[in-house]
This record gives sequence, structure tokens and C-alpha cells, in this order.
Amino acid sequence: MGYMLLLIPVITVLLALVIKNRSVLHKLSLLASALMLIMAMGLTKNIILEGVINDPIWGGFFYIDALSIIVLDIVIFLSFLVSVYSVGYLEEDLRQEKIGEDQIRLYYILLYTFIFTMILALTVKNMGIMWVAIEATTLASVFLVGFYNTKESLEAAWKYIIICSVGISLAFLGIILLHLSSSGVLGEGQLLDWTALFAQAEALKSPFLRLSFLFIIVGFGTKAGLAPMHTWLPGAHSQAPSPISALLSGVLLNSAMYGIMRAVAIVNKNLAGSDFTGNLLMATGLLSIGIAAVIILSQKEYKSLLAYSSIEHMGIIAFGLGLFTPAAIFGALLHMINHSLTKSMLFFATGNILHTYHTGRIARVKGILKMLPISGTAFLLGLFAIAGTPPFSIFASEVNIIAAIFADGRYIIGGIFALLLAMVFAGIVFNMLRMFYGTGSEQEMPEMPVTRKTNPAGIGVILLLLFLILITGFYLPAELKELIYSATRIIRGE
Repeated sequence: MGYMLLLIPVITVLLALVIKNRSVLHKLSLLASALMLIMAMGLTKNIILEGVINDPIWGGFFYIDALSIIVLDIVIFLSFLVSVYSVGYLEEDLRQEKIGEDQIRLYYILLYTFIFTMILALTVKNMGIMWVAIEATTLASVFLVGFYNTKESLEAAWKYIIICSVGISLAFLGIILLHLSSSGVLGEGQLLDWTALFAQAEALKSPFLRLSFLFIIVGFGTKAGLAPMHTWLPGAHSQAPSPISALLSGVLLNSAMYGIMRAVAIVNKNLAGSDFTGNLLMATGLLSIGIAAVIILSQKEYKSLLAYSSIEHMGIIAFGLGLFTPAAIFGALLHMINHSLTKSMLFFATGNILHTYHTGRIARVKGILKMLPISGTAFLLGLFAIAGTPPFSIFASEVNIIAAIFADGRYIIGGIFALLLAMVFAGIVFNMLRMFYGTGSEQEMPEMPVTRKTNPAGIGVILLLLFLILITGFYLPAELKELIYSATRIIRGE
């Protein structure tokens, strides 16, 4: 029954096409996301008990294992929080005349199309269908990036679709080469089936496979926001509505990284080692962290700064994956979860800040703690969390990866890695803490129409995420640990 997870967003989109009442649309969204969350909990329980779900319906393409379910659970959980947060957010957008009533229906249609494509990418075992689904995420989300129809948002949307389309075209070449590497090895019914590719990895043609991985890391790496293909990300994340920014940063990037993880498992098994993929991933990861560290220092807008922070954290995940030791991969997967929760919380908080101050400029925002006591405090704590400060969960996963680097004897690289993280920390603290100075009184900002409207459900979402990133900084449930260990073994081919 796992395939029902794919049908819920489809049914939601079809219903949203005919429903015009915005109150009903809000309730439909909440119901759909709650059902998906309940279903995902059931699937997770089955994975813990059985290891794999391979539904025979539709040719057996529906497949979930420990690696799939970790990323899938992030998608479903954050989609549920986004649906809760979006009710108040959209109503406030409507009240401030940023959008018309018809746009609420368009928002939900695009949102659930976007969610469907991400679920599809994570529940199939065919690399070709996975590629189609990841490409479809671009088509579904580009209209959400340009949702406000401003000059800046439309420019960001065009940049997003052009760069990601070029990147995903290169990934398509990688998929074709992956198929050629299996020519004569797999049967017709197994074409691009990554479970079959992995099982027969030693027999695949290595030259085609090496070339395939190069295209895949560039193609899916573009979508994951890895440098130097990251240039679409800051504009898209800063211009999209805040709940969508949370999904783009906390979910979409992971889905693309998931495609790279599957390819790494196959290529490393074929080459009997991780030197080839590891060097590429570690170099790309370090470059991503380095570029983010430099640019964060000069950022003027807080959502763009958070977007560059996402580039940094995707670099950390890629580096951990490239190191390929069990501890490093465990740290990378844990970091993926931690980053998703923390960054989503921060983007939710920026939604409340934008609705209050009506500006994305850091220099124009003062006295958040006075104007938004709860959201402001959560935003402040979230900034320290995303910068890697203890006791938050990001600190724990970063320490895991740094310890794995030094345990592997890579002292110089470990030193550079730690130095770049310190630069990012300094950049975030230097830029963002300016938003907390001042009293935030209207007298200090006479030209700024400050609005004191809150989103109670949205604040609840922010506080829940803050609690989770705090508690997981020093405690992980045994079931989650086992899932991450299982996913680590899948990536390492054990």
C-alpha cells in the first residue's frame, strides 16, 4: 500500500483544481499532509522491521530501503509543517495584498505537484524515472519561485530553470552512460534498475561508469546546490515564499543529493574503492564550503545569506560522503537531517520577519527581539545552530565528520575544513546579529510600515523545530540511529 503515498498529492491537486473556497483549500492541504505523515510513519516502521519495501504493483518499481526512507521522511515531515505554516502565511500575504485570492489555489496546486515529484524520486528504483522526477521538481517549483510576480522573483525563476535544466541535461547524459555501462550485463526488465546495477556492479564497464559519474555529479550536483553550479540557489531561495524556501533548502537539495548517493554506491563497488568518487566529492564539498564562507561575509539580505549557508551544508554532506568511512557517511546522513530541520525553521522565521518589516535587507531590520519576541528568539538561536554552535544538532554532526577526517589521517584537509567552518560561523554572526540591535521602534524606522501580525500556528511550527534541533544535539532515538547505520551500509555496499 506504500504507493498510496504517491496518490495522495495527486488527488489533492485534482481536488484543488475544482475547489475555490480558500478555507476549504487550507483544510484540504492539512488533511493531505497529515495523511502522508501517518503513511510515512507506517512505512518507516516496516523498514525498521523488514529492511526493504518492494511493492510488486506497477512492475515493482516502488522500492524503499533505509536510505530512501530517511530522505522521504524529511520530505513528508517538512511538507506537513509547511502545510501548517502556510495557512497563516498565505492569509497574511492576502491581507497585505501581496497576492490575490486565486493565487492561494495556485499555490496549493504547485505545492502538491512539487511534493509528488520529490516523493516519486525517492520511491522508485529506476534511475531513469528518478531522473525524470528530479527534472519535474524544477518544473513544479519554478512557478513557486516566481510566485509573487515581481521583477526580482521572475528573474530568479528564469535563472533557476535555465541553470537547473542545463545541469539536469548533463545528468541525463550520465544516466545514458550508466545504461551503456550495463549493456550486455542486465536483462531488458532490469534496465536502469539501480538495485540490479548495484548487484551486478563488478561486471559493469568501468570507463562508461566513470564518465557517467562525472556527468551525474555535475548534473545532480547543480540541483543540490554544489559549487560551482550553485548560482541559481541564492536567488531562488530568497525570492520564493518562505514556506517554499524551507522546502527548497530543507528537502529539494536532499533529493538531488540522494541521486548522487545511489550512483556513488554503484561506482565504488565497480571500482573496488572510493578514490575516484571520493576525490571528486571532497573537492566539490570543500569548494562549496569555501565559496559560501567568502560570500556570506558580504551578504546584504538575510534570506540570501541563509541560501549560501545551504550551499555550505551541502558541501559538508558531499565531503562526508566522499570520505566514505562509516563514521563520515553516518555524519553526512545525520547532517542532512539536522540541516533540513534547522534551515527550515530559519526560513519559517524569516516569513514572520518579512511580514513584520516588509524588507529582506539586513540593514533595514532592527530590534527583532522586541518586535517578534518568540520568532526573533527562535531566529537568533537558529542562527547559532546553523553556524554549528553547541548544543544544537548541527554541531554534533559537524563534529562527527571532523572526527572522521582526522581519524582517517587527513590532518591538513581536516584543518582546512575546520577553518572554513569557522569563517562561515564568523560571517553569519557578523551579518545577522546586526538585525538584533536597536529597539525596533517605529520612531527609529519612520519610512518602514512595521506590521505586528502573528501566525500562531506558524510560531508553533517554529518552536517544534527549535525543540527538535536542540534535543537531537545530545540525544538520538535508537531507531533513528539504526536507520542511519543501515543507510550507511547501503551506500558502502556492505
